[in-house]
Amino acid sequence: MTLHLVKLCVGVDTVEDLAAWQTSHRPYKTHEGKRGVYHRTFQSPKRQAELLDGGSIYWVIKGFILVRQQLIGFEDGTKDDGTPCCLLIFAPPLIAVRPTPRRAFQGWRYLSADDAPPDIAKGKSDQLASMPADMRKKLADLGLI
Repeated sequence: MTLHLVKLCVGVDTVEDLAAWQTSHRPYKTHEGKRGVYHRTFQSPKRQAELLDGGSIYWVIKGFILVRQQLIGFEDGTKDDGTPCCLLIFAPPLIAVRPTPRRAFQGWRYLSADDAPPDIAKGKSDQLASMPADMRKKLADLGLI
């Protein structure tokens, strides 16, 4: 059964900021040679098999879940000070999702597949997908989407 993670994206104002930061600071190549990006976390998820069964990390930006990235692995790592940590490895593409409000919390949380916001379909027929992410967020703030 697929399970997801949800995490606050602290210090980022837009989806574009997240993409630029990951490109310049977090490129990663797994032991199997897969390309991805990573995030360090103190706690290692206990339900890794469920997370790797099609799971994603959903990023909360300025109080809204706006994008997700597919989880592709977990590895042991170290922080800059040498303390051990878990590396969450995910595929680089950021996939836009329907903006969903989310209150602040610390660390990461599990997110069931039933509670995960749907992807925004890309195509000419979906006007929501063609809107800039900040406009989608503002419309969600107003309760219009």
